[in-house]
Amino acid sequence: MRVFVTGATGFVVGAVARRLIARGDGVRALVRDARRASGLEGAELVYGDLTSEDALRAGMRGVDAVIHGAAIYEIGVGPARRRAMLETNVRGTGRVLSTAMAAGVTRAVYVSTIAVFGNTRGAIVDETFVRTDPTYTSYYEETKVLAHHVALRYAADGLPLVIVQPGQVYGPGDHSGFGRLLSAVARGRLPAVPFPELGLNLAFRDDIADGIVRALDHGTLGRSYVLGGEIVRVGDAVATLADVLGRPAPRWSVPPALLELAALLRPRLREVITSARDVTFWASDARARAELGYAPRDLRTGLADTYAPTAGGRPPGPQRSSSSSSDSSSDSNSSE
Repeated sequence: MRVFVTGATGFVVGAVARRLIARGDGVRALVRDARRASGLEGAELVYGDLTSEDALRAGMRGVDAVIHGAAIYEIGVGPARRRAMLETNVRGTGRVLSTAMAAGVTRAVYVSTIAVFGNTRGAIVDETFVRTDPTYTSYYEETKVLAHHVALRYAADGLPLVIVQPGQVYGPGDHSGFGRLLSAVARGRLPAVPFPELGLNLAFRDDIADGIVRALDHGTLGRSYVLGGEIVRVGDAVATLADVLGRPAPRWSVPPALLELAALLRPRLREVITSARDVTFWASDARARAELGYAPRDLRTGLADTYAPTAGGRPPGPQRSSSSSSDSSSDSNSSE
C-alpha cells in the first residue's frame, strides 16, 4: 500500500509512519523541516505544510491511502497561536480531506481525539455520544471539535474515511505537558500534584499507533473509533508510576486557590485551569477492541515500559496486553 501521511514528525503519527515502513508499505510524508525527519528513514519526503495545496496534491499523487494526523496540541495559548491552531487543525483538515477526495484515494484515516466529547463530568461515553455542551475546556478542544465535524461532512459526501479518537497519549520521548509531569515524578522532582482529580484515558503511544494502522486496514468506512488505554485520574496515575519505580508518591496536591492566584499573574494559565479542574475526558474503546482487535496495554505496564523498561516492563513496541479497561481523553500529540 502507498500511504501519504501528515504529522509524521510528531509523537504518535511518527510511530505510525515507522510501523508502515517496517511492514513494507510505501510511505510519503509531509514535512516542513528535514531536520525533524530523522526518524523517517525509508519514507519519501514532501516538503510543505497544511497551507500548501500544491504540496498536498503532490503528496497524494498516486497513493492508495491517506493518514491525516498533523495538528497543533497546546493548552494556554495567545492570539497568534490561536490563529495558527485554527489554520492547522480546522482549515488544514479541510484541505487534506478535500485533496484526498479529489485524488480518489481508496482509504483515509483522520486522527481526531476524545476531547471532542468535551468534559464528560464523570461519565464514560462512546462514539455515539452527542455533545450538547456549548462550552469548551480549551481552544484546542474547540478547533478539534470543528475539525471533527469537517471530517464527518467529508465522510457523508463519499470520502472513504475512518476516524480515530485517541485518548491522552504517553510513552517514551513524550514532551507534552502531561509527559513532563510524569517525567518529574520519575525523577523524584514533583513535590505536589496539580489537578489530581483530572480524569484521563491514558493510552501508550505504540498501542495508539497500532490502532491507527488497524483502522487503516480494517476500519468500517464512516465510523469513528476511540483508541484508549485505561481510565484513571491524574493523582492515581502518579501514584501508580511512583509504585512502579518503588518510591513514595507525592504527598501533596497543588491548592486550587494557588492556581487561581497564579492565573491572575499569568492569564494563559486560565485555560490550563478550565481544561483540567473538575474535568473528565472519559470514553470507552469497546468498539475498537471488538471491531479492530485493538488491545492496549494496562497503565502499570505502559508506565514500566516508559520509565523503567529494565525493571519488569516490556520493551516499547507493538506488543499488546489484554487490558479490559475503557477510555478517556486528550489527544494525538502529533504536529505538523
